[in-house]
Amino acid sequence: MTRSNPTRIAVALLAAGALLSSAGCGLSGGDSGDAKQSARTGEVSGRITFRTLQLKPAFTAYVQGVIDAFEKQYPQAEVVWEDVPGDGYNEKLVADAQAGALPDVVNLSTDSFQLLGDRGMLADVAELDEALAKEYVPGAWQQFKLPGRGDSVYAYPWYVTPEILTYNRELFEKAGLDPDRPPTSVEQFFDCAERIAAASGGRYSAFMADPKGRLPGDWQKMGIPILSEKQDRFTFDTDKAVEWVERMKDLYAKGAMPKESLLKSDDINQLYGSGKIVFGPGSPGFVKDIKQNAPQIYAKTQVAGAVTGQLGHIGIYAQSLGIRKDTAHLDAAAEFAQWVTNGPNQVEFSRKATIYPSNAQGLADPFFSDKGDGKDAETLARAVGAEQLKTAALDANTPVQWTNQVGDAVVREMQKAIQGEQDPRTAVRKAQEAANKLLAAAAEK
Repeated sequence: MTRSNPTRIAVALLAAGALLSSAGCGLSGGDSGDAKQSARTGEVSGRITFRTLQLKPAFTAYVQGVIDAFEKQYPQAEVVWEDVPGDGYNEKLVADAQAGALPDVVNLSTDSFQLLGDRGMLADVAELDEALAKEYVPGAWQQFKLPGRGDSVYAYPWYVTPEILTYNRELFEKAGLDPDRPPTSVEQFFDCAERIAAASGGRYSAFMADPKGRLPGDWQKMGIPILSEKQDRFTFDTDKAVEWVERMKDLYAKGAMPKESLLKSDDINQLYGSGKIVFGPGSPGFVKDIKQNAPQIYAKTQVAGAVTGQLGHIGIYAQSLGIRKDTAHLDAAAEFAQWVTNGPNQVEFSRKATIYPSNAQGLADPFFSDKGDGKDAETLARAVGAEQLKTAALDANTPVQWTNQVGDAVVREMQKAIQGEQDPRTAVRKAQEAANKLLAAAAEK
């Protein structure tokens, strides 16, 4: 994350929508980015609020158990837990910030972390404990830094989900491909898809077209520069990006992707589970879903490390716990966030859901390294994902400048080119022009 400050503020405003349009220089109301960070007192006491995102009722017993154990350890502290739905979560955070009502400890994704962190709403947790970094895997810890803020980190990494590769071993072999040598670059992935399309006779496809889901990740992995060095304009109009569009267009014409997947989001789980597509979603949770709902296909499912390409990094979906900067009970809030994200608690959570610890001690638990006999896809997926997380550096996640509006504008041009309605070079040029207009408009707000 190397975004410049003016652009970073502008795109966060755009992502949050109209709620923020009147607060370009800081949020109004009781909570302000100008607030001083609270100081530690050495006393873990007081009543703190803890907000999570859509964990009830599935994980009520687990979370309440963590809270109860903390309160037993620190009897002068009280934790009030509130769980909210996912819809409109960022908007609710903004409204609470404007009203001075942010929780003391709040569940944040990378998007919502940036939304609040850019405005100085979150405590610097690295400052609270200088030795804290070593407790978390590097990729997760790096997620919650902000450009221009040095080594400051503005949230405790919580649970993470890494990118992996899943595919139908039987269909892979039918195309004359070695299932034990899966693709490791986007270009190799496309080569495999071409072989699969030639062998399938239209009976199944290789992968979903889904340009919105593939970009900008594919381009990043191909070494295409998404943004300028100053992070103030898009720069993906390159020969390599044109090459990507040309390959997608050719593969689409050859039947490597379901035709309908170019313009709308099909249910990939259903298609993979019925043997109609070779490559499944790059998520360990998907493997568990196939095991439950399509056992015959699950038996043919192979798992491997994610396609990394020139980038050499995997994508990481991360959740974190932020601390309200001006909380009245900093010691209780900080100790509780560390408690929730410690090794044992993260391992226990991971046994109940298809997630991984960001905590290095937790990730070292044998539960995540056991590959069994190497044949069970769910067990293997867990081990493969964990191994990648141990060494993952900064991830291939979407830059914050690539807003939904930017993505939609780029995808429109890609769809036209893939369908043959305009040439690939024109599509990439027009996509970059549209993206930069949106970026400039956001910066003016």
